[in-house]
Amino acid sequence: MIQGTCSGAGKSVVVAGLCRIFTDMGLNVAPFKAQNMALNSFITKEGGEIGRAQAFQAQAACIEPCNDMNPILLKAANPSGCQVILNGKVHSNMKASEYYSFKAEAWNAVTSAYDRLSKKYDVIVIEGAGSPAEINLQEQEVVNMSVARYANAPVVLVGDIDKGGVFASFYGTVELLKDGSKSSNCSKIGKLCDADYIKAFIVNKFRGDMDILRPGLRMIEDKTGKLVIGVLPYVRDINLPEEDGLALYKGSGVRGQGSGKIRIVVARLNYISNFTDFDPFMYEPDVELNYSLREEDFNNADLIIIPGSKNTVNDLLLLRQTGVEESIKRAAQKSIPVAGICGGYQMLGRKIIDPFGIESGYKEVEGLGLLDIETVLEKTKVTSQVEAELVSSLSLFNVVQNSSNCDFKNIKGYEIHMGVSTGDIGLLRFSRLTPYDSHFTVVMDGSQKGNVWGTYLHGIFDNDNFRTALLNSLRMKKGLPAKGEAINYSACREDAIKKWADVLRKSVDICFILRLLNLDAKCCKEYQMQGEL
Repeated sequence: MIQGTCSGAGKSVVVAGLCRIFTDMGLNVAPFKAQNMALNSFITKEGGEIGRAQAFQAQAACIEPCNDMNPILLKAANPSGCQVILNGKVHSNMKASEYYSFKAEAWNAVTSAYDRLSKKYDVIVIEGAGSPAEINLQEQEVVNMSVARYANAPVVLVGDIDKGGVFASFYGTVELLKDGSKSSNCSKIGKLCDADYIKAFIVNKFRGDMDILRPGLRMIEDKTGKLVIGVLPYVRDINLPEEDGLALYKGSGVRGQGSGKIRIVVARLNYISNFTDFDPFMYEPDVELNYSLREEDFNNADLIIIPGSKNTVNDLLLLRQTGVEESIKRAAQKSIPVAGICGGYQMLGRKIIDPFGIESGYKEVEGLGLLDIETVLEKTKVTSQVEAELVSSLSLFNVVQNSSNCDFKNIKGYEIHMGVSTGDIGLLRFSRLTPYDSHFTVVMDGSQKGNVWGTYLHGIFDNDNFRTALLNSLRMKKGLPAKGEAINYSACREDAIKKWADVLRKSVDICFILRLLNLDAKCCKEYQMQGEL
């Protein structure tokens, strides 16, 4: 089990890297996170909704993501409450106090999912959440030490040295957990306390002189009796996916290493969801991807995107209150393309109707009015993997529509939405790959009006031909040459995983972890020989 001293310490990527390392050794590996709190989600082939990070970790393990890898997903819908996803499906909206009284049912979902996975895989790499040392939550938590005890899993604790205080975080976590085995989730094994499950530390995001750091490593080992088994460097250029939106609020909001010849501006919403939809743009060498709410950024954009949102109504009102709505409308009038994905698609329409109070206290809210559609928020969430075909030629694609490598018939992605849009619909034809009412369905989706368009399809920009055609239309509009060959996003992601696994191999004592897994010396020897090769 990989736990962290805080949120954002690097648990998710360490789990992903270990999944790839163990897979390369020939082990049958799966990731597991009992409870995830994130607005980035993924739809499995079962039609279940899980954290995007667990889907990425499954990719690192070279397996298909499934619901059991993340039995509980919490999606913040407002400052005091979350939508609770249980075993891939919406259970209800709850406030924190309500969720804690739900613990018994949540714990049953966690243990049942873990038990099913453990029957299928040789190794499960478990990810914790936040910090295990939240002493006010030890009786209620179902994701950190309660899971370590249930699985009898040795824990490696990751700390982010870039945030400062990493030694205090390691020491404080161990000390606070020395009296921690009080949860009623499961019986204690022997007389172990929670601190005993922590076997080692990993320092993450180090940039500096190892000779200066090394005495501190020895001192924290002496004070805690736990080994430091690795120091991971601060890595900038691998482009691993972020788990949550915290990354968008650091620095300027610009992501990727593009030269900025093509500027794509994504509205930085308060409840932005699935912002990983736009990660493929980070690999385009001439694209600058900017998450912003600044008027000047929208005025200078070559493409504006309104992303998905877990609270579409409140984020629409945010655009209105900050003046961004007028910036988007002026940009559209100046023929700057505007796209909306999922909640952003709904915002572009004439109105959003919320008769059941799904997202807010507003029964009806005027949209931006840039598309001739209306949306009604309903109680049932649509969650499905999709194959789509572009059936209405986007006007911004006209300059490249006859290109031989523009294949718009096998566009893959997924739907996650609680709204039904009607009106001028007909941009894409969806073939839902997840059955509804025991049969598969074909539906029309999306709308276009001039240079404004929208769709419910998450992952649309992962499709290389679609993304390249879109970017080429922007390039040619600026007098830049079109690119003939698409960047293979899937290959870029695979390369990122390989590079990150190599960083872990060089920086972490993997044989120590193999011994924690009770894998014999022969396995360690084979791993060492593999590294030498």
